Order: sequence, then C-alpha cells, then structure tokens
Amino acid sequence: MNSQQTSNAPRVMKESKNKIRVEFERTPLKERLKAKFLNMNFFKNVVVRVFTYVLLIGISYVILFPFFAKISGSFMSKEDFVDVTVKLIPKYPTLDTYKAIISENGYFTALFNTFTLSVLCGLIQTFVCCVIGYGLAKFKFKGNKLIFFLVIFTMVIPHRTLQLSMFMKFRYFDILGIFDFLGGGVFEWLRILPFSSLNLNNTYWPLALLSFGGLAFKNGLYIFMMRQFFHGVPDELEESAYIDGSGVFRTFLQIILPLSVPMMITIFLFAFSWQWTDNFYTTVFFTKTGMTLMPDIVGVPASLTTQYAAQNLYESAIRNTCGLLILLPLLIMYVFLQRYLIGGIERSGIVG
Repeated sequence: MNSQQTSNAPRVMKESKNKIRVEFERTPLKERLKAKFLNMNFFKNVVVRVFTYVLLIGISYVILFPFFAKISGSFMSKEDFVDVTVKLIPKYPTLDTYKAIISENGYFTALFNTFTLSVLCGLIQTFVCCVIGYGLAKFKFKGNKLIFFLVIFTMVIPHRTLQLSMFMKFRYFDILGIFDFLGGGVFEWLRILPFSSLNLNNTYWPLALLSFGGLAFKNGLYIFMMRQFFHGVPDELEESAYIDGSGVFRTFLQIILPLSVPMMITIFLFAFSWQWTDNFYTTVFFTKTGMTLMPDIVGVPASLTTQYAAQNLYESAIRNTCGLLILLPLLIMYVFLQRYLIGGIERSGIVG
C-alpha cells in the first residue's frame, strides 16, 4: 500500500500543477498581472536585486575608475591638461605619447629582453618547484618538515635584507672556492685559470641560478602551491605504476607531470608576471645601462618635455602610459589563459 501511494504521488502532484496552470491562464490578464507583481515576495526580490546591482556598480566604479582615468589620460594632448572642461574624454585626442614612448624609450628592445628573461625564469621555476613540491608531498624522509619550514621561511624574509649579499655573491661568484684555488691558489706561478672568481652581474645567470635553486622571487609560494596540489593526487596512481615496474622518475615524468599541467601553467603565469614587472632583482643584478628591461621605459621622452602650467599632470600621464604599455602583454596573456589560472588556483588548496 505504501509503495502504491509513493508511485502515485508524483502523478497527483503533476496533475495538480497542470490544473493550477490551466486555471491561472484562464483568468483575465489584469488579475494575472496583479497576482504576479503586487505581492510582498516580488517587492522583496526587486529590493534585493536593486541593492545588489547598486553595490556591484559602486565597487566596480571604485576599482575601474583609476584605470579608465589612466587610459583616457594617455590619449590626451598637452592642451587637454590645461583645459578645465576636459575630465575623462579628451577634446584633442592624440597618439603622440605612445609614439614617443615606443620610439624614444626603447619599448620593443625592453619587450624582447623582458620576455626572454621572464620565459627563461618562468620555465625553470615551474619545473624546479614542481619537483620540490612533489618530493615534499609524496616522500617521507628525515628533515621533510624542516625543509618545508625553510620554504615557508623564504616567504617571510624581506628581500632587501639579502640585497647586498646576493649582489656580492654573484659579483665574485665562486663554487666552493674552486675558482679561487685554480686562479690564485696555493702556488701563484701554477695558475690554471686567469681569474679567481666570476662576475655574473649584468647577465641572465644570477636569476637563472636562483631559479634553478628554488630561491628566486616568490619560489616559496610556488613550492607550497605544488605541494598542496600533489597532496590531492591519489597514491594509488603511483602504486599502480610501481607495481608495473615503473621507477620514480618515470612515474613522475609520465604520470604525475601530465596530471599537473593546469597547475604548472598557473605557476608559470605567476612566475612570468612577477618577473615581468620585477624592479628589485633586475636593479640588483643589472647595474649597467646596456640592458633595457620593462621598468626602464618608465620616463618622460625628450620630445615631450616642455614647460607650461600643467607640466606635472602631463608628465604623470606619460608615466601612467608607460605603465599601461608594460601591462598590455600581461593583459593579452591573461585573456587567453585565465581559465587555466583560475583552475590552478582552485586546485592548489590555498583558497577556501
């Protein structure tokens, strides 16, 4: 009896809904509109939606207005900055600011150098942090927690406290004193090398070596993200591979790495973006003016310098335009890779 009532219940509810719908459609239009819109539930939904939209529009305005102002100012001419009637929309739009920055500040040279350096560091950091994160997540050994603590500790230490030591280390680079022994050593007359140390500054080597060692900018965060990701990978996958005769390295390369592609793309995007806009390490290691990177293009071109009433506003708009040109490649990359970035952050376990 109970089973029969249960089987008949959905049919009764469906017939009741159809009957109510038919009766509602037969009522006059005025009565239907009155029943649909003149009720407390409708007014409550309207108030909630209006409040939500107003709040979102207000927050979006606060966040996006500075960008709109910078973009608008990049197209303004000198006359627009002394015209009090011009707010956001330029009266005499021009591309002279962009042309001067690109031609006089060496934009394309900085673009090529920064792109090469960012890709090099991004690829190295992605693979190295992946290996370290996998080792910390899947292998139990003495000192595992200590190493992980040191990884977290690298995220806490201010980088400026290491500025002088890093500069001197790569200015007089020597591995375990080998170059000093072979270059100056015990017997000065038996020199094998004509130098006692290497000067790696003003090259890509300092950043590349820091990336190889997992000590580059934000590498502690990348290792933590990879470790959290590998904690979520089932151990059964590795155990099945070991039973089939696969070794540790083969399992890592053929099974673990393909599963880690979304997360690795996220790490690469982070490493690429932070290296792209880095102004600390590049200032420490690149002391000569021959290497032009993205931060070096921020300045007022010679053809745009002038003396007039709104000079400070005009020069500020020029520097903002330099910042927009620096961010433009990152925005283009984000448009095409945002789904990988969001998916990787969700899988990293650092968000709730």
